[in-house]
Amino acid sequence: MTVIQYVLAIFILFFITDLFTGGTNTTSDAILWILAELVNHPAAFKKLREEIDSVVGTERLVDEEDIPNLPYFQACVKEAMRLNPPVPLFDRICGENCKLGGYDIPKGITMIMNAYSIMRDPKIFENPNDFIPERFLTEQDTAKGQNLQVYVPFGGGRRMCPGTNMTSSLINCSVTAMVQCFDWKVLGGDGADGSKVNMDSKSGVVKTMAKPFMAIPVLHSNLFSA
Repeated sequence: MTVIQYVLAIFILFFITDLFTGGTNTTSDAILWILAELVNHPAAFKKLREEIDSVVGTERLVDEEDIPNLPYFQACVKEAMRLNPPVPLFDRICGENCKLGGYDIPKGITMIMNAYSIMRDPKIFENPNDFIPERFLTEQDTAKGQNLQVYVPFGGGRRMCPGTNMTSSLINCSVTAMVQCFDWKVLGGDGADGSKVNMDSKSGVVKTMAKPFMAIPVLHSNLFSA
């Protein structure tokens, strides 16, 4: 093997490793944050299960084709991702000289976008730190143009995360099954009775839980064999 072939093989290995570990890591973290928000808000969990039962029934698991008919589920996912974006910071290179927030931004400079702060901006969202899925059920908040401005858990524009569709598909299948089939009993959580999932995050490029999400899944309905 020549030096060039060796370097190329190493590059391909690192690229594939980064592709799979990066994609699966952010997706699994996103699923945990969504489930944690639902567990910490029993009323929303109950309302979501009722929506699924009314649309899909109680004899089968949710399918991808059902998702457009589950507006409250979509709102819960958006709200959880708004509060807990998988990658809180992303960068962009300024394409031309511009002024932003009173500052002169020269062409070619790399800017760091804070998705976490953007989606918790009190000027945009009322009670920005609260889990309120209903805010995404209004026509104004679900409009495409509005979401592009303030809902950026995967970045935005032409350089947004290329794995968005894959992540959304995995979230749809995983979270709906977890809600349909199980109740969740948190172990060693927060609150007087320890029933709340700790929502602190640790530092890092990916927003990861500071404490592991530990819970016992209590069977509600066995639909996996349906």
